[in-house]
Amino acid sequence: MIQPPFLKKGDKIILVSVAGKVRREPVEKAVQLLEEEDYRVQITPNAFGRFHMFSGMVRERASDMQQALDDPNVKAILFARGGYGSIRTLMLLDWSGFFKHPKWLIGFSDITVFHSFLTCHEVASIHGVMPSFFFDGGVRTESLNMLLNLLRGKSLSYRIPGDRLNRAGIAKGILIGGNLSLLMSLRGTEIDLSYVGRVLFIEDIGEYDYHIDRMMMNLKFGECLSRLAGLIVGYFTDTKSSNTPFGKSAYEIIQDAVSGYDFPVVFGFPCGHELPNFPLVMGSEISIEVTEEGVLINQSF
Repeated sequence: MIQPPFLKKGDKIILVSVAGKVRREPVEKAVQLLEEEDYRVQITPNAFGRFHMFSGMVRERASDMQQALDDPNVKAILFARGGYGSIRTLMLLDWSGFFKHPKWLIGFSDITVFHSFLTCHEVASIHGVMPSFFFDGGVRTESLNMLLNLLRGKSLSYRIPGDRLNRAGIAKGILIGGNLSLLMSLRGTEIDLSYVGRVLFIEDIGEYDYHIDRMMMNLKFGECLSRLAGLIVGYFTDTKSSNTPFGKSAYEIIQDAVSGYDFPVVFGFPCGHELPNFPLVMGSEISIEVTEEGVLINQSF
């Protein structure tokens, strides 16, 4: 596994919009904060572009991302937001310059596309907050502080309370995953993930309960779940019931899907489309220990 170098003062961070259109205010506030942290920060030329639901036409988005990938002085690429459109951007990119000078890619939600690509190419990346999650009520978030500490090389160690749906056990493996809907959209593609011996993290937003069941059944029928070493379940935010209720919550649906296996399962990990939004390093080894007293999760670098 390739791990990009951690950041030091004076390093260059570039902000890129590869998917949905972006509001200027949170991005500019993020730039100011990162500069106060002694980083050099650049916003790509088309970051605030507009083309229907996207932040510019796909070739504009790809041009900006290509610039970020190819610049050997850039040490981290921070995505301005998710939304939709990453897959269209990804398909136009040449990664040869990036592999010569790997750098941290940071984001979540639609950015799962990039995490999956990098995991398949054995490069670590960060599932972490983007500019709209830097502040809460005008105050910088603890999730942002965690991200900055990680970028400086601090290992991750989380202790969280137990959940009645958890399954006890100990596991270690490469961390994969991200947004469940995006993982489903990549099934059958060249960046469909290997689940063998891996620890899977999933989260989602705005999905109908039966959609969640359908996605979990895909993973089950596709023999992905049976091959896992462990499962971490983050937020399932604003899930919806259809006209005829499904009869189970998102967490209960997931618990049912994995009920026939014996790997440890963590519910309620604070990561996804809410705050706090703890960072995780995708494509890197993670250890989880689940007991009745609580959960311990570690990633060391």
